[in-house]
Amino acid sequence: MSEQPPTKQRKVEDAKVSKEAFLAVFENLAKDVLDDEFVKRQPEYAQKWISFMQSYNVPKGKLNRGMAVLDGLLTIKPDLTEAEVEEANILGWCIEWLQAFFLVADDLMDDSVTRRGQPCWYKRKEVGTVACNDSIFLEASIYRILKKHFRTKPYYVQLLDLFLETTFQTSTGQLLDLITAPPGVVDLSKYEMKTYNTIVEFKTAYYSFYLPLACGMVLGGVDKEEAFESCKEICVEMGTYFQAQDDYLDCFGDPEVIGKIGTDIEDNKCGWLICKGLEKMNEAQKKTIQENYGKKDPSCVAKIKAVYREIDVEKDFKEYENESYKRLQELIERQTFVPAGLYMKLLKKIYKRQK
Repeated sequence: MSEQPPTKQRKVEDAKVSKEAFLAVFENLAKDVLDDEFVKRQPEYAQKWISFMQSYNVPKGKLNRGMAVLDGLLTIKPDLTEAEVEEANILGWCIEWLQAFFLVADDLMDDSVTRRGQPCWYKRKEVGTVACNDSIFLEASIYRILKKHFRTKPYYVQLLDLFLETTFQTSTGQLLDLITAPPGVVDLSKYEMKTYNTIVEFKTAYYSFYLPLACGMVLGGVDKEEAFESCKEICVEMGTYFQAQDDYLDCFGDPEVIGKIGTDIEDNKCGWLICKGLEKMNEAQKKTIQENYGKKDPSCVAKIKAVYREIDVEKDFKEYENESYKRLQELIERQTFVPAGLYMKLLKKIYKRQK
């Protein structure tokens, strides 16, 4: 007997796991921006700039945040129409536009050199400080896309509020990060776990974890305020754990596995390891940290890592990892607003990851 052809719904689900299908939506949205009435009034060379700038900065990442919207929505509402899949992917790309806005600005502030395997946008000779305006344009494009595709929806204002609130939260986290550990200035008194957790909550957790899931919840018809508050609580814990993992892998991960050589020590980062380590170092060890942290010298980096090993901060991280996982399981099991799978799928992807 021949195999039955896949159902229409199965085809929809297949589309959601395809990065190629997600990227195809980007092409349509990028065209929407170029077709905007205000962009169309610009001369051809300005339109070409916008087109290249978008393509250079928006679709080059892993796209995990954007694709998480549809993934989350399917957990809440497995039976989706093609239109619902498209809406989820459009919101996913709005998050990727938001990410691009943050990164273009962040690279300029941090004087970074490369991003996603290519020179940072501002490092291109024709760009420079024009990147400041480009970052603003990338953010503004989000709201043109939302207006075009969602203004007739009853949840349009809720989506606007989500993106505006997340941008505000992220900007406060970025500010705290910048003034806590500016390049070339090592003030160990500022490297406290409370400060670190605040930076991560506002700079990472909200836009990387809460925003994609909250968008999926909105599309899935979740309307209870308590559901979104519960989602925030879970996502802040998950985002903090995720960033602590990043900090651990930056120092102790295998560069062949993680795909890069970590530079948090050289870059004077207010990271999980330094904040946790300072809680248990003796004065001599703190002196070594003060003299060597934030210096782009392999011998200085080696001294920092030697202190980390003396106090066994690796063991501290592994204990924290297990405790955080248990806390997350409890929080997820306790909430009854959405299927637990909304959170567990994401947690399983990041728990004890190696890169």
